[in-house]
Amino acid sequence: MILGRVIGNVVSSAKHESYIGHKILIVQPIDENGASSGKPFLAVDNAQAGEGDTVLVLKEGNGVRQILQASTPPPILELIVGIVDTVEVSG
Repeated sequence: MILGRVIGNVVSSAKHESYIGHKILIVQPIDENGASSGKPFLAVDNAQAGEGDTVLVLKEGNGVRQILQASTPPPILELIVGIVDTVEVSG
């Protein structure tokens, strides 16, 4: 899982059936201090996130299948599974 910040959304007139009913958001990976740390990517929203939200993203196909309770593996690799309120780092 990684931390990210939602920086935009994707509008699509045609999409795979696995995406129906879900928003597709653009996520910028961030580090524990909130600084950008990598290239933005697309993620399916399963947490009702919005632009500017800090999110927890699952980047693993089998976990996505289990969370979405799909009988066949959906073509989804990145799934937003939570909205993060705070990040605390000790040490």
